[in-house]
Amino acid sequence: MFIRLKELANKADTVHFDETVDLTDVLKNRTDLLSFGPLQVQLQARHDDGAAEVTGVLSIDVEQPCSRCLEPVKQRLEIPFHETFALAADESEPDDEDEDIHFVTDEKIELMPYLIENVLVALPYVPLCQEECQGLCPVCGTNRNEHACGCKQDSTDPRLAGLADFFKQ
Repeated sequence: MFIRLKELANKADTVHFDETVDLTDVLKNRTDLLSFGPLQVQLQARHDDGAAEVTGVLSIDVEQPCSRCLEPVKQRLEIPFHETFALAADESEPDDEDEDIHFVTDEKIELMPYLIENVLVALPYVPLCQEECQGLCPVCGTNRNEHACGCKQDSTDPRLAGLADFFKQ
C-alpha cells in the first residue's frame, strides 16, 4: 500500500484505501496471540499544506489468553490511525521540530510499516476475560471463576513469619 506525494498533491479530493491485509508473516510467531484475523484497513489520504495526512481506522480480530485465568479472550480491536508525511528539504537529517510529521526522502511512501506498528502497539498487554476475573488458584490451579477450590491461602510471607511471632508477645 503506497502513497505518492506528488500525485496526492495534484488531486483535489481525498484518496481512499479500503483493503484487507494479511499479517500472518508478522504475527505468526507471537506467543501472546492464540489466533488473529486479517487486518481491515479504511484510510483516507489528503494533501494538506505540503504534507500528506493519512487518517482512518484499522480493525483486526484477535484471540489472546486471559492474563489471570488463561481462558481464550476474543476481541475486535478498532485502532485509530493518524500519520502525517512530508518530503524532507534535503538528504540531511531533518529537524525534530515537529515530531508528529514523518519526513521522507522519497516521494513514494510505503504505509505497511506504519500499519504494523499501530497494530502491535494496540495489542492488549494484559488481556482480561472480564474485569472481575479471579484467575487461577496458586495452590491447585483451579479456575476460580468456575468454582471455589477451598485451598488455604496463606497470606503471610514465610520470610516474615518470625516477625509475626514477635508481635504475638
